Amino acid sequence: MTQAVLAPARPSQMRVLGPISAAHFVSHYYILLLAPLLPFVRADYGVSYTEIGFALAAFNFVSAVLQTPAGFLVDRLGARALLTAGLIVGGAAFIAAGLLQSFWMLVGMFALAGLGNTVYHPADYALLSQHIPPQRIGQAFSVHTFAGMLGSAAAPPTLLLMHDAWGWRSAFVVSGIAGILVAGIVALMPDTSIAARAPKHTDAEKQTPDWHGLVSAPILLNLFFFMLLAMITASIYNYSVVALGGLYGTPMGIANAGLTGFLLASSGGVLVGGLLVGRTSRHALVAGLGLAATAVFVALVALVDLGSLGLVAALSLAGFFSGVIMPSRDMIVREVTPAGSFGKVFGFVTTGFNLGGIVAPLIFGPIMDHASPRLVFVAVALLCLMSIATVASRPRR
Repeated sequence: MTQAVLAPARPSQMRVLGPISAAHFVSHYYILLLAPLLPFVRADYGVSYTEIGFALAAFNFVSAVLQTPAGFLVDRLGARALLTAGLIVGGAAFIAAGLLQSFWMLVGMFALAGLGNTVYHPADYALLSQHIPPQRIGQAFSVHTFAGMLGSAAAPPTLLLMHDAWGWRSAFVVSGIAGILVAGIVALMPDTSIAARAPKHTDAEKQTPDWHGLVSAPILLNLFFFMLLAMITASIYNYSVVALGGLYGTPMGIANAGLTGFLLASSGGVLVGGLLVGRTSRHALVAGLGLAATAVFVALVALVDLGSLGLVAALSLAGFFSGVIMPSRDMIVREVTPAGSFGKVFGFVTTGFNLGGIVAPLIFGPIMDHASPRLVFVAVALLCLMSIATVASRPRR
């Protein structure tokens, strides 16, 4: 056992982490593909904000409904093949969205991109869990999450640059081509997934949970946990700038600097969290403390006019601690996942991201419509405390 723990990482492990992280970068890039280009797409088609919102709704609805079935297919057919297919489908959908001239075809292509999006989380986590040794899996999760956050950060500036040079349609096409290129890199990975290397009808296979197993208390709590985390980040991303303007009259530039600080510090926090998970098995404690610290700094923003520097510092610290918890978040799910079931379990619990993305606007939109900007940050702090309750009360598998 000691020799296994101390053995150096095989080259194949590194050949998996790089392509999987690249795929996660693409997935987050695609999630933000429309946001910075939305005014130009809307003006080109002459549609309302409500109508163009159908494209985002279609993407999230398809992802939410089909991600868990995609997880079952990952475990049955192999993670590498499904991830390659998802990248190709998403890339092709955005190429078509840039070339076709019909607005409703654009909506349809976003629905198709949502289908491609369903494979990322179940396939990524399945591949990492199958290829990376347990003593290194936490760090691998942190690198994977960090790559996704880089994709989110890279999307707005690069898409706007492409728009300024060639227009929004070309930006869509180039983004789609990039996804297909990454699909080629993923396809070249050695296929040592469970579906490829395990004999049929093994005891381990018989023990993997079906749909009934997914509604056990530990897994449902993780689903709710992911949903709350998605609501926290969605509210900060989408409403913090306007809320700060309404609450303290914060200039747009300062408010955006605070949001940028939150995003950048979150990326750094993910890497720190990856170091922590390699040094402790108390992942729920790390997650709880990180959420508590996030709640404190967000509540400080809600209750005190900190000035420009204080505001940026507080939001940056909130972002840092929200990033620290992410590798522990993934390890908490892994602890309750039987071998051979990573695709279906991660596919199910990460549906919480889509559910949170759907629910958050229904809560925070009316808050802003009723001119209660302080309540945005108070609600985020309360969501952090609710998240602590989910990890503190979680039963073991």
